[in-house]
Amino acid sequence: MSTMITRTARRSEEELRALAAQGALLDDSDAVGVARWAAENFSGTLAVACSMAEGVLPHLISQQVPGVDVLFLETGYHFADTIGTRARVVDELDVTVVDVLPELTVAEQDAKFGARLFERDPAACCAMRKMEPLARALGGYEAWVTGVRRDEAPTRTGTPLVTFDEKHGLVKINPLVTWSLDDLTAYASEHAVPVNLLAFDGYPSIGCEPCTRRVAPGEDPRSGRWAGLSKTECGIHT
Repeated sequence: MSTMITRTARRSEEELRALAAQGALLDDSDAVGVARWAAENFSGTLAVACSMAEGVLPHLISQQVPGVDVLFLETGYHFADTIGTRARVVDELDVTVVDVLPELTVAEQDAKFGARLFERDPAACCAMRKMEPLARALGGYEAWVTGVRRDEAPTRTGTPLVTFDEKHGLVKINPLVTWSLDDLTAYASEHAVPVNLLAFDGYPSIGCEPCTRRVAPGEDPRSGRWAGLSKTECGIHT
């Protein structure tokens, strides 16, 4: 883990929008090529978001940007296996893992809003423990890379390869958009990348422990997230 280094974007919003438009023309089936483009255009101002379901995306980007910052949203509610995967990513990959922390600890949030807010108002909990911390962290970068895939859920089928992120004011790069779960697994196996053990135990999508359940064969891979609620996204990618 490292201390967050605040960076001032070297380029204007207009320049970043132009780069996003350029990136949108790349071959969306060439993840390595997209990673190379990101390195060429954003080296030193690039961050990778990783939930520690596996280390595929950090590995892919670190091949082009050694030591790249990997942002991990430390919500305080993670599975032990997720924290274990984070430790392996730190030890085994050429990256700098940055823990992105909420303003309140879980105990402080419980004292202020009541225990188990994730059950009563999951949107508020996600906002405080994921969305707001991420927005603060991204202020130091010009571009961020995510592992969103179009096959994960109906809400993600239209995910672009590269776009200007209006919410955060920087370029958003999704090099794995055309990949399947099998593609992800094959890459992890080929490159001996750390994989969260929960992925082998019925958890194709891994979030906070209280809000994630196993997924039955044939179910939507993200159906185990916020199970029993109408909520399907934390808000980061919507």
